[in-house]
Amino acid sequence: MRRQVHFLMGCCLCVGAFAQTALTWQQVKDKFEADNPNLRAGELNIQESKAEEITADLRPNPDFNAVLDQLTPFTNAPFRPLVDNLPVISFDYLHERQHKRELRLESAQQGTAIAESQQLDLERNLLFNLRSAFVLALEAKALLANAKENLDYYQKELSIDRDRFKSGDIARVDLDRLVLQRAQYESDYQTAIVNARTARITLLMLLNDRTPVDKFDVTGPFEFQEQIMPLEEFHTAAVGARPDLKAALQAIEKARTDHDLAVANGSTDPTFSLDFGRNPPVPVYFGVGISIPLRIFDRNQGEKARTEIDIGHAGREKDAAEAQVFGDVDSAYYTLVSSVNLLLPYKSSDGYLETATRVRDTMSFAYQRGQAALVDYLDAQRDYRATQVAYINLVGSYLTAAAQLNMATGREMIP
Repeated sequence: MRRQVHFLMGCCLCVGAFAQTALTWQQVKDKFEADNPNLRAGELNIQESKAEEITADLRPNPDFNAVLDQLTPFTNAPFRPLVDNLPVISFDYLHERQHKRELRLESAQQGTAIAESQQLDLERNLLFNLRSAFVLALEAKALLANAKENLDYYQKELSIDRDRFKSGDIARVDLDRLVLQRAQYESDYQTAIVNARTARITLLMLLNDRTPVDKFDVTGPFEFQEQIMPLEEFHTAAVGARPDLKAALQAIEKARTDHDLAVANGSTDPTFSLDFGRNPPVPVYFGVGISIPLRIFDRNQGEKARTEIDIGHAGREKDAAEAQVFGDVDSAYYTLVSSVNLLLPYKSSDGYLETATRVRDTMSFAYQRGQAALVDYLDAQRDYRATQVAYINLVGSYLTAAAQLNMATGREMIP
Protein backbone atom coordinates (compact mmCIF):
# COMPACT_ATOMS: atom_id res chain seq x y z
CA MET A 1 0.00 0.00 0.00
CA ARG A 2 2.83 2.37 0.90
CA ARG A 3 4.49 1.70 -2.46
CA GLN A 4 1.26 2.61 -4.24
CA VAL A 5 1.01 5.88 -2.33
CA HIS A 6 4.60 6.77 -3.18
CA PHE A 7 3.97 5.86 -6.81
CA LEU A 8 0.89 8.11 -7.00
CA MET A 9 2.75 10.98 -5.34
CA GLY A 10 5.57 10.58 -7.83
CA CYS A 11 3.12 10.67 -10.73
CA CYS A 12 1.52 13.86 -9.38
CA LEU A 13 4.91 15.50 -9.01
CA CYS A 14 5.84 14.53 -12.55
CA VAL A 15 2.57 15.95 -13.89
CA GLY A 16 3.18 19.19 -11.99
CA ALA A 17 6.71 19.41 -13.33
CA PHE A 18 5.67 18.88 -16.94
CA ALA A 19 2.73 21.32 -16.54
CA GLN A 20 5.21 24.19 -16.57
CA THR A 21 5.54 25.39 -20.16
CA ALA A 22 8.37 27.71 -21.16
CA LEU A 23 7.12 30.62 -23.29
CA THR A 24 8.90 31.69 -26.46
CA TRP A 25 9.46 35.33 -27.36
CA GLN A 26 6.49 35.37 -29.73
CA GLN A 27 4.21 33.93 -27.04
CA VAL A 28 5.46 36.48 -24.52
CA LYS A 29 4.93 39.28 -27.04
CA ASP A 30 1.38 38.15 -27.87
CA LYS A 31 0.51 37.91 -24.20
CA PHE A 32 1.96 41.36 -23.57
CA GLU A 33 0.00 42.96 -26.41
CA ALA A 34 -3.21 41.37 -25.14
CA ASP A 35 -2.92 42.19 -21.43
CA ASN A 36 -0.62 45.18 -20.87
CA PRO A 37 -2.66 48.00 -19.25
CA ASN A 38 -0.57 50.79 -20.80
CA LEU A 39 -1.34 49.53 -24.30
CA ARG A 40 -5.03 49.17 -23.44
CA ALA A 41 -5.07 52.76 -22.15
CA GLY A 42 -3.45 53.94 -25.38
CA GLU A 43 -6.16 52.25 -27.42
CA LEU A 44 -8.75 54.22 -25.48
CA ASN A 45 -7.04 57.42 -26.61
CA ILE A 46 -7.61 56.34 -30.21
CA GLN A 47 -11.27 55.68 -29.50
CA GLU A 48 -11.59 59.15 -27.95
CA SER A 49 -10.04 60.68 -31.05
CA LYS A 50 -12.50 58.81 -33.27
CA ALA A 51 -15.35 60.15 -31.13
CA GLU A 52 -14.10 63.67 -31.87
CA GLU A 53 -14.53 62.91 -35.57
CA ILE A 54 -18.26 62.51 -34.97
CA THR A 55 -18.42 65.93 -33.33
CA ALA A 56 -16.39 67.53 -36.11
CA ASP A 57 -18.74 66.18 -38.79
CA LEU A 58 -21.93 67.56 -37.23
CA ARG A 59 -23.97 70.06 -39.23
CA PRO A 60 -25.50 73.18 -37.62
CA ASN A 61 -28.99 72.65 -36.25
CA PRO A 62 -31.81 74.89 -37.54
CA ASP A 63 -33.50 77.30 -35.13
CA PHE A 64 -37.23 77.35 -34.52
CA ASN A 65 -38.97 80.50 -33.28
CA ALA A 66 -42.66 81.05 -32.42
CA VAL A 67 -44.08 84.49 -31.69
CA LEU A 68 -47.62 85.43 -30.68
CA ASP A 69 -47.85 89.22 -30.94
CA GLN A 70 -50.60 91.86 -30.34
CA LEU A 71 -52.25 90.20 -27.35
CA THR A 72 -55.02 92.53 -26.05
CA PRO A 73 -56.14 91.43 -22.58
CA PHE A 74 -57.10 95.03 -21.60
CA THR A 75 -59.41 95.90 -24.50
CA ASN A 76 -63.10 96.83 -24.13
CA ALA A 77 -64.07 93.42 -25.44
CA PRO A 78 -63.85 91.19 -22.37
CA PHE A 79 -62.57 87.66 -22.55
CA ARG A 80 -61.25 88.16 -26.09
CA PRO A 81 -57.46 88.73 -25.65
CA LEU A 82 -56.61 86.90 -28.89
CA VAL A 83 -58.91 88.76 -31.18
CA ASP A 84 -56.13 90.86 -32.73
CA ASN A 85 -53.17 88.45 -32.27
CA LEU A 86 -50.53 88.00 -34.94
CA PRO A 87 -48.89 84.52 -34.77
CA VAL A 88 -45.51 84.13 -36.48
CA ILE A 89 -43.48 80.92 -36.86
CA SER A 90 -39.96 81.07 -38.32
CA PHE A 91 -37.08 78.73 -39.11
CA ASP A 92 -33.42 79.81 -39.33
CA TYR A 93 -30.47 77.83 -40.66
CA LEU A 94 -26.78 78.79 -40.65
CA HIS A 95 -25.05 77.80 -43.88
CA GLU A 96 -21.30 77.13 -43.42
CA ARG A 97 -19.23 78.21 -46.39
CA GLN A 98 -15.68 77.39 -47.55
CA HIS A 99 -16.03 73.69 -46.60
CA LYS A 100 -15.72 74.35 -42.86
CA ARG A 101 -17.35 71.09 -41.84
CA GLU A 102 -15.26 69.04 -44.26
CA LEU A 103 -12.07 70.66 -43.00
CA ARG A 104 -13.05 70.04 -39.36
CA LEU A 105 -13.63 66.38 -40.16
CA GLU A 106 -10.35 66.11 -42.07
CA SER A 107 -8.45 67.68 -39.16
CA ALA A 108 -10.09 65.29 -36.69
CA GLN A 109 -9.29 62.28 -38.89
CA GLN A 110 -5.67 63.39 -39.12
CA GLY A 111 -5.63 63.71 -35.33
CA THR A 112 -6.81 60.10 -35.11
CA ALA A 113 -4.04 59.01 -37.49
CA ILE A 114 -1.48 60.77 -35.28
CA ALA A 115 -2.94 59.06 -32.21
CA GLU A 116 -2.61 55.68 -33.93
CA SER A 117 1.04 56.39 -34.81
CA GLN A 118 1.71 57.49 -31.24
CA GLN A 119 0.14 54.27 -30.02
CA LEU A 120 2.49 52.29 -32.27
CA ASP A 121 5.41 54.30 -30.90
CA LEU A 122 4.30 53.54 -27.34
CA GLU A 123 4.14 49.86 -28.24
CA ARG A 124 7.62 50.10 -29.81
CA ASN A 125 9.13 51.45 -26.59
CA LEU A 126 7.24 49.06 -24.33
CA LEU A 127 8.25 46.10 -26.48
CA PHE A 128 11.89 47.09 -26.07
CA ASN A 129 11.46 47.02 -22.29
CA LEU A 130 9.78 43.65 -22.62
CA ARG A 131 12.50 42.28 -24.92
CA SER A 132 15.21 43.50 -22.53
CA ALA A 133 13.47 41.76 -19.64
CA PHE A 134 13.10 38.61 -21.77
CA VAL A 135 16.82 38.67 -22.63
CA LEU A 136 17.66 39.22 -18.97
CA ALA A 137 15.59 36.17 -18.06
CA LEU A 138 17.39 34.07 -20.69
CA GLU A 139 20.76 35.37 -19.49
CA ALA A 140 19.93 34.61 -15.85
CA LYS A 141 18.78 31.15 -16.90
CA ALA A 142 22.06 30.54 -18.76
CA LEU A 143 24.09 31.77 -15.78
CA LEU A 144 22.14 29.48 -13.48
CA ALA A 145 22.81 26.48 -15.71
CA ASN A 146 26.48 27.41 -15.89
CA ALA A 147 26.73 27.84 -12.11
CA LYS A 148 25.05 24.45 -11.58
CA GLU A 149 27.39 22.81 -14.08
CA ASN A 150 30.46 24.36 -12.41
CA LEU A 151 29.28 23.32 -8.97
CA ASP A 152 28.65 19.73 -10.07
CA TYR A 153 31.99 19.60 -11.85
CA TYR A 154 33.89 20.94 -8.86
CA GLN A 155 32.01 18.57 -6.54
CA LYS A 156 33.29 15.65 -8.61
CA GLU A 157 36.81 17.08 -8.52
CA LEU A 158 36.54 17.53 -4.76
CA SER A 159 35.42 13.92 -4.36
CA ILE A 160 38.52 12.76 -6.24
CA ASP A 161 40.74 15.00 -4.09
CA ARG A 162 39.22 13.57 -0.89
CA ASP A 163 40.13 10.10 -2.08
CA ARG A 164 43.64 11.32 -2.79
CA PHE A 165 43.88 12.77 0.71
CA LYS A 166 42.77 9.49 2.23
CA SER A 167 45.46 7.69 0.27
CA GLY A 168 48.04 10.27 1.41
CA ASP A 169 48.56 11.73 -2.06
CA ILE A 170 47.87 15.36 -0.98
CA ALA A 171 48.28 17.23 2.29
CA ARG A 172 45.48 18.25 4.62
CA VAL A 173 46.05 21.93 3.93
CA ASP A 174 45.61 21.37 0.21
CA LEU A 175 42.31 19.58 0.78
CA ASP A 176 41.14 22.37 3.10
CA ARG A 177 41.92 25.00 0.45
CA LEU A 178 40.00 22.97 -2.10
CA VAL A 179 37.03 22.66 0.24
CA LEU A 180 37.06 26.41 0.92
CA GLN A 181 37.09 27.06 -2.83
CA ARG A 182 33.74 25.24 -3.06
CA ALA A 183 32.12 28.12 -1.17
CA GLN A 184 32.63 30.34 -4.21
CA TYR A 185 30.87 27.86 -6.47
CA GLU A 186 28.01 27.51 -4.00
CA SER A 187 27.72 31.30 -3.73
CA ASP A 188 27.63 31.63 -7.52
CA TYR A 189 24.88 29.02 -7.69
CA GLN A 190 22.69 30.64 -5.01
CA THR A 191 23.17 34.09 -6.53
CA ALA A 192 22.19 32.72 -9.94
CA ILE A 193 19.01 31.24 -8.44
CA VAL A 194 18.00 34.59 -6.96
CA ASN A 195 18.81 36.47 -10.18
CA ALA A 196 16.82 34.01 -12.30
CA ARG A 197 13.77 34.37 -10.06
CA THR A 198 14.09 38.17 -10.04
CA ALA A 199 14.31 38.27 -13.84
CA ARG A 200 11.16 36.15 -14.17
CA ILE A 201 9.34 38.34 -11.63
CA THR A 202 10.20 41.44 -13.67
CA LEU A 203 8.90 39.79 -16.82
CA LEU A 204 5.68 38.74 -15.08
CA MET A 205 5.16 42.31 -13.90
CA LEU A 206 5.45 43.64 -17.46
CA LEU A 207 3.02 40.97 -18.66
CA ASN A 208 0.55 41.85 -15.88
CA ASP A 209 0.52 38.13 -15.12
CA ARG A 210 -0.20 36.62 -11.70
CA THR A 211 1.31 33.23 -12.48
CA PRO A 212 3.51 31.96 -9.61
CA VAL A 213 7.14 32.54 -10.48
CA ASP A 214 7.99 28.88 -9.98
CA LYS A 215 5.48 27.95 -12.68
CA PHE A 216 6.71 30.50 -15.19
CA ASP A 217 9.67 30.12 -17.53
CA VAL A 218 10.89 31.35 -20.89
CA THR A 219 12.89 29.75 -23.64
CA GLY A 220 14.62 30.90 -26.78
CA PRO A 221 17.97 30.95 -28.61
CA PHE A 222 20.73 32.42 -26.47
CA GLU A 223 23.38 32.98 -29.12
CA PHE A 224 24.68 35.61 -31.49
CA GLN A 225 24.89 36.04 -35.26
CA GLU A 226 28.25 36.77 -36.78
CA GLN A 227 26.84 38.47 -39.88
CA ILE A 228 25.08 41.84 -39.61
CA MET A 229 23.27 43.63 -42.43
CA PRO A 230 24.77 46.90 -43.70
CA LEU A 231 23.89 50.08 -41.85
CA GLU A 232 22.13 51.56 -44.89
CA GLU A 233 19.49 48.83 -44.79
CA PHE A 234 18.62 49.73 -41.21
CA HIS A 235 18.44 53.42 -42.18
CA THR A 236 16.04 52.66 -45.03
CA ALA A 237 13.88 50.43 -42.85
CA ALA A 238 13.76 53.00 -40.04
CA VAL A 239 12.61 55.84 -42.32
CA GLY A 240 9.69 53.72 -43.47
CA ALA A 241 8.81 52.03 -40.18
CA ARG A 242 9.44 54.42 -37.28
CA PRO A 243 5.99 55.46 -35.99
CA ASP A 244 7.28 58.61 -34.27
CA LEU A 245 8.67 59.87 -37.59
CA LYS A 246 5.36 59.00 -39.27
CA ALA A 247 3.51 60.93 -36.57
CA ALA A 248 5.76 63.95 -37.22
CA LEU A 249 4.93 63.82 -40.94
CA GLN A 250 1.23 63.50 -40.15
CA ALA A 251 1.47 66.51 -37.83
CA ILE A 252 2.62 68.64 -40.78
CA GLU A 253 -0.43 67.63 -42.82
CA LYS A 254 -2.73 68.32 -39.88
CA ALA A 255 -1.14 71.75 -39.37
CA ARG A 256 -1.85 72.59 -43.01
CA THR A 257 -5.45 71.46 -42.68
CA ASP A 258 -5.86 73.51 -39.49
CA HIS A 259 -4.53 76.56 -41.34
CA ASP A 260 -7.03 76.02 -44.16
CA LEU A 261 -9.76 75.71 -41.53
CA ALA A 262 -8.64 78.96 -39.88
CA VAL A 263 -8.85 80.73 -43.24
CA ALA A 264 -12.29 79.23 -43.86
CA ASN A 265 -13.49 80.26 -40.40
CA GLY A 266 -12.65 83.85 -41.32
CA SER A 267 -15.31 83.81 -44.03
CA THR A 268 -18.88 84.96 -43.35
CA ASP A 269 -21.67 82.44 -43.06
CA PRO A 270 -25.18 83.55 -44.11
CA THR A 271 -28.25 82.60 -42.13
CA PHE A 272 -31.34 81.76 -44.19
CA SER A 273 -34.76 82.15 -42.64
CA LEU A 274 -38.34 81.18 -43.52
CA ASP A 275 -41.36 82.47 -41.56
CA PHE A 276 -45.13 81.91 -41.58
CA GLY A 277 -47.83 84.07 -39.97
CA ARG A 278 -51.21 85.78 -40.26
CA ASN A 279 -52.02 89.48 -40.34
CA PRO A 280 -55.73 90.16 -40.75
CA PRO A 281 -57.20 90.63 -43.19
CA VAL A 282 -54.40 88.46 -44.66
CA PRO A 283 -55.18 84.97 -43.33
CA VAL A 284 -51.75 83.36 -43.98
CA TYR A 285 -48.48 84.66 -45.34
CA PHE A 286 -44.88 83.51 -45.53
CA GLY A 287 -41.58 85.27 -45.98
CA VAL A 288 -37.93 84.49 -46.64
CA GLY A 289 -34.84 86.25 -45.45
CA ILE A 290 -31.09 86.14 -45.31
CA SER A 291 -28.72 87.51 -42.68
CA ILE A 292 -25.07 88.15 -43.59
CA PRO A 293 -22.55 89.33 -40.94
CA LEU A 294 -20.54 92.35 -42.06
CA ARG A 295 -16.82 91.53 -41.83
CA ILE A 296 -15.69 95.04 -41.11
CA PHE A 297 -13.08 93.60 -38.75
CA ASP A 298 -11.37 90.23 -39.35
CA ARG A 299 -11.47 88.64 -35.91
CA ASN A 300 -9.66 85.50 -37.10
CA GLN A 301 -6.32 87.05 -38.03
CA GLY A 302 -4.54 85.68 -34.97
CA GLU A 303 -5.69 82.11 -35.59
CA LYS A 304 -4.59 82.32 -39.21
CA ALA A 305 -1.14 83.51 -38.17
CA ARG A 306 -0.87 80.91 -35.42
CA THR A 307 -1.76 77.98 -37.65
CA GLU A 308 0.63 79.20 -40.35
CA ILE A 309 3.45 79.32 -37.79
CA ASP A 310 2.41 75.87 -36.58
CA ILE A 311 3.14 74.47 -40.06
CA GLY A 312 6.75 75.59 -39.78
CA HIS A 313 6.93 74.31 -36.20
CA ALA A 314 5.71 70.88 -37.26
CA GLY A 315 8.29 70.86 -40.07
CA ARG A 316 11.10 71.54 -37.60
CA GLU A 317 9.85 68.77 -35.33
CA LYS A 318 9.86 66.42 -38.32
CA ASP A 319 13.49 67.30 -39.02
CA ALA A 320 14.38 66.70 -35.37
CA ALA A 321 12.54 63.36 -35.39
CA GLU A 322 14.37 62.28 -38.55
CA ALA A 323 17.73 63.19 -37.01
CA GLN A 324 16.77 61.26 -33.89
CA VAL A 325 15.91 58.20 -35.99
CA PHE A 326 19.30 58.15 -37.71
CA GLY A 327 21.09 58.81 -34.42
CA ASP A 328 19.27 55.94 -32.70
CA VAL A 329 20.03 53.53 -35.53
CA ASP A 330 23.71 54.49 -35.73
CA SER A 331 24.23 54.20 -31.97
CA ALA A 332 22.48 50.84 -31.69
CA TYR A 333 24.21 49.49 -34.81
CA TYR A 334 27.74 50.21 -33.63
CA THR A 335 26.94 48.87 -30.17
CA LEU A 336 25.84 45.64 -31.83
CA VAL A 337 28.96 45.52 -34.00
CA SER A 338 31.13 46.00 -30.91
CA SER A 339 29.35 43.13 -29.15
CA VAL A 340 29.94 40.84 -32.13
CA ASN A 341 33.62 41.81 -32.27
CA LEU A 342 33.99 40.93 -28.59
CA LEU A 343 32.17 37.62 -29.00
CA LEU A 344 34.02 36.32 -32.06
CA PRO A 345 37.24 35.40 -30.18
CA TYR A 346 35.19 33.25 -27.81
CA LYS A 347 33.59 31.04 -30.48
CA SER A 348 36.33 30.89 -33.08
CA SER A 349 38.46 27.80 -33.48
CA ASP A 350 40.88 27.68 -30.59
CA GLY A 351 38.94 30.57 -29.04
CA TYR A 352 38.64 31.65 -25.43
CA LEU A 353 35.99 29.07 -24.49
CA GLU A 354 37.88 26.15 -25.95
CA THR A 355 41.17 27.41 -24.51
CA ALA A 356 39.72 27.88 -21.03
CA THR A 357 38.23 24.38 -21.11
CA ARG A 358 41.49 22.86 -22.34
CA VAL A 359 43.53 24.64 -19.67
CA ARG A 360 41.11 23.58 -16.93
CA ASP A 361 41.08 19.93 -17.97
CA THR A 362 44.86 19.88 -18.46
CA MET A 363 45.57 21.39 -15.05
CA SER A 364 43.03 19.08 -13.42
CA PHE A 365 44.67 16.07 -15.04
CA ALA A 366 48.13 17.26 -14.04
CA TYR A 367 47.17 18.12 -10.46
CA GLN A 368 45.52 14.74 -9.89
CA ARG A 369 48.83 13.16 -10.85
CA GLY A 370 50.93 15.48 -8.75
CA GLN A 371 52.44 17.27 -11.74
CA ALA A 372 50.95 20.73 -11.09
CA ALA A 373 50.82 23.06 -8.11
CA LEU A 374 47.57 23.69 -6.24
CA VAL A 375 47.73 27.40 -7.04
CA ASP A 376 47.91 26.72 -10.78
CA TYR A 377 45.04 24.26 -10.52
CA LEU A 378 42.82 26.78 -8.68
CA ASP A 379 43.76 29.55 -11.11
CA ALA A 380 42.73 27.38 -14.05
CA GLN A 381 39.35 26.66 -12.40
CA ARG A 382 38.86 30.37 -11.70
CA ASP A 383 39.79 31.39 -15.24
CA TYR A 384 37.39 28.86 -16.72
CA ARG A 385 34.52 30.11 -14.58
CA ALA A 386 35.30 33.76 -15.37
CA THR A 387 35.53 33.03 -19.12
CA GLN A 388 32.18 31.25 -19.15
CA VAL A 389 30.46 34.03 -17.23
CA ALA A 390 32.01 36.71 -19.44
CA TYR A 391 30.80 34.92 -22.56
CA ILE A 392 27.24 34.60 -21.23
CA ASN A 393 27.19 38.27 -20.25
CA LEU A 394 28.47 39.27 -23.68
CA VAL A 395 25.75 37.23 -25.40
CA GLY A 396 23.21 38.98 -23.18
CA SER A 397 24.71 42.34 -24.18
CA TYR A 398 24.51 41.33 -27.85
CA LEU A 399 20.83 40.37 -27.57
CA THR A 400 20.06 43.61 -25.74
CA ALA A 401 21.88 45.58 -28.44
CA ALA A 402 19.91 43.68 -31.09
CA ALA A 403 16.68 44.61 -29.31
CA GLN A 404 17.86 48.22 -29.18
CA LEU A 405 18.54 48.18 -32.91
CA ASN A 406 15.12 46.68 -33.61
CA MET A 407 13.52 49.43 -31.55
CA ALA A 408 15.58 52.10 -33.33
CA THR A 409 14.53 50.65 -36.70
CA GLY A 410 10.88 50.38 -35.76
CA ARG A 411 10.49 46.72 -36.69
CA GLU A 412 12.17 43.41 -35.94
CA MET A 413 15.15 43.23 -38.28
CA ILE A 414 17.18 40.85 -36.06
CA PRO A 415 15.17 37.91 -34.65
